[in-house]
Amino acid sequence: MQYDEVIENARKCIGRLCRACSICNGVACRNTIPGPGSKGIGDTAIRNYNKWKEIRVNMDTIFPMGETDTSLSLFGRKFRYPFFAGPVGAVSQHYSDAYDDLSYNDLLVKACAENGIVAFTGDGINPEVMGAACHVIRNAGGLGIPTVKPWSGDVMDEKLADIKSSDAFAVAMDVDAAGLPFLKNMDPPAGRKSVQQLAEIIRDTGKPFIVKGIMTVRGALKAKEAGASAIIVSNHGGRVLDQCPATAEVLPEIVEAVNGSMKILVDGGIRSGVDVFKALAIGADAVVIARPFVTAVFGGGREGVASYIEKIGNELRDTMEMCGAASLADITPDMIRMP
Repeated sequence: MQYDEVIENARKCIGRLCRACSICNGVACRNTIPGPGSKGIGDTAIRNYNKWKEIRVNMDTIFPMGETDTSLSLFGRKFRYPFFAGPVGAVSQHYSDAYDDLSYNDLLVKACAENGIVAFTGDGINPEVMGAACHVIRNAGGLGIPTVKPWSGDVMDEKLADIKSSDAFAVAMDVDAAGLPFLKNMDPPAGRKSVQQLAEIIRDTGKPFIVKGIMTVRGALKAKEAGASAIIVSNHGGRVLDQCPATAEVLPEIVEAVNGSMKILVDGGIRSGVDVFKALAIGADAVVIARPFVTAVFGGGREGVASYIEKIGNELRDTMEMCGAASLADITPDMIRMP
């Protein structure tokens, strides 16, 4: 299945709020929430996309011929490519009822594992969502990353019990989900976590822990203090705070401050293998892509996901070959031109 077929198929069933654009840049959906858009004036997702495009790549083909290795090792597991599928929640609300959170996570985890990468799974108010996601991750040999919301009290305990049963090779929390209304309206309210609270959760999981939603050096260092093994530089696709900087804008200073003490992933507007290359050249270890995987699922199921993975992987490989990088370790800052 070609990716243009995936796009055309998705437009027939993805609902009226997402246009299944060939380039998912946030322009058409802008501030459409519910839907895939951003909060407030809706410019943060657009800014995420545009800032990656301002970075250019430096071509250098005076380089020995040979195989190009796109593989990544992370927490003892090896993957074909340095990009993962991001967590998506409330699928039927934001897109259409062709999939719900359970069926979406089920398909995505399996398809990603079959094609050499992993998926972060979404979470939700319905306790069955996390339980089902953990079940499919366990059946996939632990190849999936359950992503828990910053719940409070007994709810967090229940979620962590599911996660421990998943045999997942890593666990994540999207701390930026503190801005979602359904968490604020809980009794007691859920959301923000102190360093101490986060540290307790990390210790309780007993797995490499990824903190998603880091946008400042200060936040990165707090995650490190809490014991995180990795962070994801992310503004939740612009869905929780209006007028954030783009992730590409803050990534360099966070990379410099962390200085190799944690793994760094980044998301937000990354839409091509060239963008993946740029993020790695800045210093990220891997990237996360979310919204386009929704289109891939709606437009082609497991075959659509496979098509999208190959599209991004081939673009990354081509960029590496044209810029003189035989492996991910060879990708260096001098291979890009920053604005």
